Amino acid sequence: MTFRARYAIPPQGDKMKLKSMLAHLVIALGLAAGSAHSQILQNLENAITGERPSQADISAARQEVQAATQSALSALYAIQPNARRDIERAAGYAAFSTFGMKLMIAGGTSGKGLAVNKRTGTQTYMKMLQVQGGLGFGVSKNQLIFVFTNEQSLYNFVNTGWEFGGQANLSAMAGGEGGMFSGAAQISPGVYLYQITETGLNATLTVAGTKFFVDSDLN
Repeated sequence: MTFRARYAIPPQGDKMKLKSMLAHLVIALGLAAGSAHSQILQNLENAITGERPSQADISAARQEVQAATQSALSALYAIQPNARRDIERAAGYAAFSTFGMKLMIAGGTSGKGLAVNKRTGTQTYMKMLQVQGGLGFGVSKNQLIFVFTNEQSLYNFVNTGWEFGGQANLSAMAGGEGGMFSGAAQISPGVYLYQITETGLNATLTVAGTKFFVDSDLN
């Protein structure tokens, strides 16, 4: 679906207001994590503002995500050294960060991340959105690291996205398969999740209302 604008490009101040309104719209409507919904919203913003990311902007954003991914992994390995072995043996992983990201209105925040297929080396840039409009939400600054023990679960995560329900607070395990994935929560067969906040590795993961989907601008 393509939106066509018949209006003049608004000044910078109005653009910022528009982006805030669109963010509010996402939260109010609770758009699904599917790429179609995120693309519709992006098309709407581009049509009204006349903005499309330049190649320089895309390159800079990719570098920022790469750095944030390495920072998340380094933080995890410092807190839970055995996690390095678990990720090295896995089919792939995805790391997300909201550190340094702007909080959104109505009790939500956004972040970016990178999914990596260890066998093929394929990297997919992704977004995350955590929404609990009117209720606030548990952790505004956090790093999330998914580990996929099989390639199919990674494929599904990248191609269909992932969404946690409104009550998704998960308890981390003392030890998973054969003592692996200590400190992570198993969220589905073959998928484990670590959460790091400003106070360290979370024993209870606060991921309610969080959605993950492909970043159509950076891929």
